Amino acid sequence: MLQFTPLQTTDKDYSFVENLLHESFPEAERRDDVAQRDNVDNCAAFTCYLISDDELLVGLITVWKFAGFSYVEHLATSPSVRNKGYGRKIMEVLQQQFPGVIILEVEKPVDEWSRRRIGFYQRCGFSLCEKEYVQPSYRKGGETLPIFLMYAGTETIDKEFESIRDEIYRKVYGVESV
Repeated sequence: MLQFTPLQTTDKDYSFVENLLHESFPEAERRDDVAQRDNVDNCAAFTCYLISDDELLVGLITVWKFAGFSYVEHLATSPSVRNKGYGRKIMEVLQQQFPGVIILEVEKPVDEWSRRRIGFYQRCGFSLCEKEYVQPSYRKGGETLPIFLMYAGTETIDKEFESIRDEIYRKVYGVESV
């Protein structure tokens, strides 16, 4: 049975999560290890989960819990379990454990891979918000990235878009605007 287990950096499986984060996301799409570990151990709004299926280590998901919505920052499955149906199962567990509005970021549909990713999330009940959104840089002097938000648990986020964006900017990226 698929489980999301909250982790601290002292947990034995944290190295699996940290290594998978490095393998799955380029440096520009994640914060440095010191800041990430600080969030894992000290930020009440942030939780890093190990995803497992009995003894099998499946992946990781990091979730920020805000007033009115949950924000999925990173989600990755281990290369050894990809294309085995875990993605859909993870999205089902996510929506069960975080009822209400769930927000995540996706690359704009500019190539086959990004279109497939958006299609996957849509098949899992998420909708694409095509309002202009820019992912702030995780690192000082880094690049911003124009992307889209996707959402589940509500018909639309059009009226709340600016407040959702501003909350993510302030709390996740530590900026007021880009």
